[in-house]
Amino acid sequence: MSSFDFPPFGARPLRLLERLTKAVAVSGDEGAVRRIVLQHIRPLADEVRVDALGNVLAVKRGRGRRRLRVMVAAHMDEVGFMLTRDEGKGLFRFAPVGGVDRREILGKALWVGAEKIPAVIGMTPIHLTTRASRRQAPDIEALRIDVGPENAAKVSPGMRATFATSFLRQGPSVRAKALDDRLGVALLVELFRHAPENIDLLAAFTVQEELGLRGAQVAAFALEPDVAFVVDCTHAYDLPTFDETVNTAYNARLGHGPAIYVADRGTISSPRLVQHVVESAAAAGIPYQLRQAGGGRTDATTIHKQRGGVPSISISTPGRYLHRSASVARVADWKNTFALVFTALQRLTPRVIS
Repeated sequence: MSSFDFPPFGARPLRLLERLTKAVAVSGDEGAVRRIVLQHIRPLADEVRVDALGNVLAVKRGRGRRRLRVMVAAHMDEVGFMLTRDEGKGLFRFAPVGGVDRREILGKALWVGAEKIPAVIGMTPIHLTTRASRRQAPDIEALRIDVGPENAAKVSPGMRATFATSFLRQGPSVRAKALDDRLGVALLVELFRHAPENIDLLAAFTVQEELGLRGAQVAAFALEPDVAFVVDCTHAYDLPTFDETVNTAYNARLGHGPAIYVADRGTISSPRLVQHVVESAAAAGIPYQLRQAGGGRTDATTIHKQRGGVPSISISTPGRYLHRSASVARVADWKNTFALVFTALQRLTPRVIS
């Protein structure tokens, strides 16, 4: 394999992505995705362990001398809801988990728990509301998760719920819930299958990213990497109603390749890594875009501050409608994200960060 070749990225990752997006793994209860990850990563890794918070940490050792210890992280959790109080007859009070937009959750179908018990978010129908009340976002306290009396005994406070959105391939795109960041999880599994031999690859499938990057902090401390890459999904700010001339937060677009972070709200990416990744993309002919510095955070926010400091960078697949009931991403962008991460790792040497 030459310096600029990268492995094929075919139907297998898509099948894994479909399975991952169908799992219910809201922050703090990532077990359903963790089981899938362990099933796929154990045959590929030299070491695998699950830490006290639930992160999956895997190591694939390379060959040769002076190998860098390179951490690549992707978060397993998704936004959703936690049931907080049983009000009888299958009705439950609930609280959002992570950044959920309450304006769009009315009447949404849900899956509750790993068994995916069907439910719906209920509220007073429009016929029985006032005109004034329709102009404002509903108070969460006025809503209930309804699993029906027949399922009431199967559900209890503390269980998680998420949107009941099936995976769908639509031409050049995929539509599913939790593409943030099951795209990264499936990519990282495939990266382990083709781990570059010039480095020790340290995979961190992290928990509780949507609640404050908690899992990544523990994982980075334990793995002690020399350098870190975070693979995530970033907002595509490219709909016709968005005025790009005044965009000061995000400028990633579908169909333009992976988004390389220069900086975000929590991290200034290592300039040496930014240069290395851009040069890798140019050398291999991989399309890319520089994500505009501004809002948002990734696991890199906490990874780069561990121990004596870890040079870090994030590379994301753009997606529309993140943190909502269905998101959309381009398959080509995802494949090019894999190609870029693989190529950047394959070309990585200690001199890049020295």
